[in-house]
Amino acid sequence: MKKQRSTRAALTRLAQTATVCAAIAVLAACGGGGDDNNNATPAGGVKLQVVSFGDSLSDVGTYAPVATANFGGGRFTTNPGQVWVQNVAQYYGDTLTPAMTGGFGVPPVTQKGLGYAQGGSRVTNPMGIGHATDPNSYAGTLTVPVSTQVQNYLAAHGSFNANQLVIINGGANDILYNLQALKAGAISQADAFAAIGLAAQQLGGIVASILSHGATHVLVSNVPDIGTTPQGAMSDAITRGALSSASAGFNNALDLTLQGLQIKSKVIYLDVPPKLAQITANYQQLGFKVSNTGTACNLQAMAAAAAKFGEPDPQDFATSLFCSPQVLTEAGADQTYMYADTVHPTTHLHALYAQQAEQTVAASGLGK
Repeated sequence: MKKQRSTRAALTRLAQTATVCAAIAVLAACGGGGDDNNNATPAGGVKLQVVSFGDSLSDVGTYAPVATANFGGGRFTTNPGQVWVQNVAQYYGDTLTPAMTGGFGVPPVTQKGLGYAQGGSRVTNPMGIGHATDPNSYAGTLTVPVSTQVQNYLAAHGSFNANQLVIINGGANDILYNLQALKAGAISQADAFAAIGLAAQQLGGIVASILSHGATHVLVSNVPDIGTTPQGAMSDAITRGALSSASAGFNNALDLTLQGLQIKSKVIYLDVPPKLAQITANYQQLGFKVSNTGTACNLQAMAAAAAKFGEPDPQDFATSLFCSPQVLTEAGADQTYMYADTVHPTTHLHALYAQQAEQTVAASGLGK
């Protein structure tokens, strides 16, 4: 009974928080949209069912029922644009939808989709970025860890098969979580980097488990150099260096783990940092006006609107999850900026991520 009252209170607060939209509407009216996939012939040359595990970079709409209804958001990008794994799925003739929805006071509900990635998720630790200890808390995201995401898939489906492309990423939230703890003085630098390395080893073990359960096409994405995102570019040199060092350390540990388990040759490995560096170096030629020095979403205005309506943590709204065309920094910023917020790609950059993934898959001999 107590839990029901708590949930009801959370839902009531959620309805009240919809009034924040009215403040954001100072910029324009609230709204949202969706994406459809009606391609009859896969552009990738082979039809594949896509299964995805990971964090916000690959989250296809876990929190959309809350974000879309009240803010026109729904994914960690310049909504209603797609994230990269949705583009990859479309390329191979599939549509990727959430395996679970909920969060922000709304109880989790299992869905029929195969997009298991969730914003805030870490590799094995359930206490991800934005997670609240009270599952009925308005502020709490689900952050089901990548390891549990895979377990949930296997519990529902039993195994993987040769007609699937399994995509897995993770680790960025382990990096951010441990560096935040380091900055707060809660852990030492040695402990922070050891925890980040352990998360990479654990991700390698999860990949091995996916392979052992029948997957034959597994795309493993390492983490981008977070030091080169706006979060790093707009930070001091020490913070920026720590973000880059932690990213490189995670990727090195993941690579060594895959090699040690003798499975690196059995996966399709997407090495993100050099590809992202090339995009950043040539951003104007690729149609961007702003690289990593600004955000397409007007984060300051979004936070100010939340503060005006008495939100205790207005910065919670300064994220691309709540970003819609009405709160862009300028018209068309979803295509002319690289980043939606301080770490998440815009629709355009997500599309380029997808192209890099598709080219990497093609180079493995799958499809065209």
